[in-house]
Amino acid sequence: MQKFFVEESQIQENQVIIQGTDVNHIKNVLRMKNGDIFLVGNKQTKETYLVEITKVQQKVIQCKIKEEYQRKREPIAVTLYQSLPKADKLEWIIQKTTEIGICSIVPVITERTIVKLAENDRIKKQDRWQKIAEVAAKQCKRNDIPEIKMVRTLEEIETDIKEYDIFLVAYEEEKANTLKNCLRKSIELEEKVSKIGIFIGPEGGISDKEIEKLKSYGEQVKCVTLGEHILRTETAPIVILANILYEFMDEKTKFHTERNLN
Repeated sequence: MQKFFVEESQIQENQVIIQGTDVNHIKNVLRMKNGDIFLVGNKQTKETYLVEITKVQQKVIQCKIKEEYQRKREPIAVTLYQSLPKADKLEWIIQKTTEIGICSIVPVITERTIVKLAENDRIKKQDRWQKIAEVAAKQCKRNDIPEIKMVRTLEEIETDIKEYDIFLVAYEEEKANTLKNCLRKSIELEEKVSKIGIFIGPEGGISDKEIEKLKSYGEQVKCVTLGEHILRTETAPIVILANILYEFMDEKTKFHTERNLN
């Protein structure tokens, strides 16, 4: 079943008004008509509705709400701090991490970042990246759309790091502290873990100076190894996120996560 997102202002009592580019997609691509049903997500409240088309117009599609779905939350809120990669790799990262369950993504400029973006280009890129996240969220029927934030520097994320229970840094020189051990230790100690940050370096890796700077931002910063193989910058976030969700969706720890998110 197809899913689309609308602003809260487009939902009035038991009616939903579809506008913009989604009208063309519903009408001309999917060829939907009166009586057809699909899902609609409220961008602000993250509620999802089953709706039925009641009227198809040139620029507007009117629907009535048939049923409200119970909101499902991600097992844990994870934010990705991704060093800007080359070409369109970030678009791929946004798409795949959205499907897995990322909460938000912050592109970061680091010492070895190759891509250079002017201020105007950053705004345009952010808009494009946000649209990619929305399309991916529609495809996998998420209740929310991950927020893609403005490009920032390593220095600018210092205040952010204090907000996380754990801030994981994938570091190829780390040999002892594995991702699994780091997550399991927090769970076994029954530490409150509801927000996790992930930091991934660029193609050339994170410099020693940057590692020391990140460590100085707080004791919640943990450098972890992802194994013997060196992963690409676009592969690492997928591996970390999948492992985080696996650990926190495990039956033995499910009660712990739900307790902290309520």
